[in-house]
Amino acid sequence: MLSNTATPKYYGAFRKKVLDGEIPVCRELSLYMNIIDERIDNPEFYYDDQAVEGWVRFCENEMCLTDGRPLKLLDSFKLWGEDLFGWYYFEERSVYIASPNNHGGHYEKRRIKHRLIRVQYLIVGRGAAKSLYASCIQAYLLACDTSTSHQITVAPTKDLAQEVITPIQTALARARGPLFKFMTEGSLQNTTGDPSKRKKMSSTKKGIENFITNSILEVRPMAIDKLQSMRILCGTVDEWLPPDVRENCIEALEQSCEKGETADRYIIICTSSEGTVRNGPGDDIKMSLTKILDPREDYMDFHTSIFWYKLDDIKEVADESMWQKANPNIGTTVTYETYERERDKAEHDPTLRNDILAKRFGLPEEGYTYYFTYDEIQTHKHREYWQMECSLGADLSQGGDFCAFTFLFPLANGCFGIKTRSYISSLTLSKLPPAMRSKYDDFINEGSLIVMEGTVLDMMEIYDDLDAHIEHCQYDVRTFGYDPYNAKEFVNRWESENGPFGIEKVRQGRQTESVPLTELKTLASERMLLFDEQLMKFTMGNCIVSVDNNGNKFLMKLKYEAKIDNVSALMDAYVAYKNNRDAFG
Repeated sequence: MLSNTATPKYYGAFRKKVLDGEIPVCRELSLYMNIIDERIDNPEFYYDDQAVEGWVRFCENEMCLTDGRPLKLLDSFKLWGEDLFGWYYFEERSVYIASPNNHGGHYEKRRIKHRLIRVQYLIVGRGAAKSLYASCIQAYLLACDTSTSHQITVAPTKDLAQEVITPIQTALARARGPLFKFMTEGSLQNTTGDPSKRKKMSSTKKGIENFITNSILEVRPMAIDKLQSMRILCGTVDEWLPPDVRENCIEALEQSCEKGETADRYIIICTSSEGTVRNGPGDDIKMSLTKILDPREDYMDFHTSIFWYKLDDIKEVADESMWQKANPNIGTTVTYETYERERDKAEHDPTLRNDILAKRFGLPEEGYTYYFTYDEIQTHKHREYWQMECSLGADLSQGGDFCAFTFLFPLANGCFGIKTRSYISSLTLSKLPPAMRSKYDDFINEGSLIVMEGTVLDMMEIYDDLDAHIEHCQYDVRTFGYDPYNAKEFVNRWESENGPFGIEKVRQGRQTESVPLTELKTLASERMLLFDEQLMKFTMGNCIVSVDNNGNKFLMKLKYEAKIDNVSALMDAYVAYKNNRDAFG
């Protein structure tokens, strides 16, 4: 029954167990529970128990496991499915009504019912059977939706995408329920005669086809150019957080669906275990989800469902009672013994540690390989530093790296304001892959990255632009720290125009980087490095630190495209400031 006052059945049971202490949940899931509670209290949203139970009955009557055994929906599946199918809202809309004789017509105002949730994110530990849940959604819509529809499943590899298809193929082959028995009766070869003797639904070379509605479910590659302009009813995107995923396919699907005939009723299911890479599209998506969940953020999205499972702290890896935070189906779809073995591997094999912590326990690499944690690289509120004293740091490059400058502003409360200005050549920009080009475009739009025409950067052109920028912002540059590599021409001109005072040569290496890196890390952990630019976030997020036998630290990056130049420039500015504090008021 449709109601704007009812408490969802499966969520209500789950909520009670959480409040009673039977089920531990992480901070992210707790925040989403608050959103569901607000939804229950909102008279504009309606709960439809029959829509939920219809999906449950379909799954348990028609679907089966890949070994042929009957499917009994897990409590987690019911919770996720209820959130997807259970919530609706109404919209007043003018609808064209044709005359009975098909001559003309008129418009009438109608109250149109819409499904509330359009995109559902499941970030959950490996072994939670999330692909089987996606199969249940796809099979239900393919078999029960009466429109002609297109459905797809997407994953980094074809084999992974096939994991969504296989349970449906098995269910059709077994045909244990009345609907699939009816849909699979007959033969594909029977193209003449009695239509009732032909199969209505079957697995084909194209995918899984419903011949009654002329609908199809197929595997598609995880590539934006293959997904753009698709008008789908349902799409499942599996494992969108691994390091080899470089394109935001979810956003591409959303944009296409919003423009098509399925704009009011499409569903995109996004499932993945935690990833082990920074600054990829998955990381950007997680930041957006964090904004939706955070009550301090002025960002509402009623159409997104978020079930994010993870441990809250690495210390919880040692506590079996907390593992359910990362995988709600532990003990059912995956054993505690499996998790114990994985935990022991992570403890004794450093090469496996990061992967296990991420994919089993929902703990990304933040603090284990990368120097700055996710919290430390989040941007602050926008600030201006008009006419304020600062230290300038430079890490100069003429090739594919950023020619990077970082301004460091000492503030009265012990914090430091940070602004950046970096340069690349137009040739470098033109060679970027699409996903990285999109990220660079963001830097260009915010004004932190300047593109200079040509194949190689001209240091005097950069000097002129930077000088004009300093004049425009009225920055009072008191000290200048630089790495000597490729810096002679620039530094000579700086000294001739600004005098020799406050200029510091900062050689990069173990002996010189360790102390400033440690101090900058402390400032970042206390959220005392105040930056508001995405470029600074990007370069901080790429930093890893190597430690030698003497405990000395020095900056590194995992791969070429992982730029860290502005952090190097920040370190140069910081050293110049420390060595010349008397230059500041």
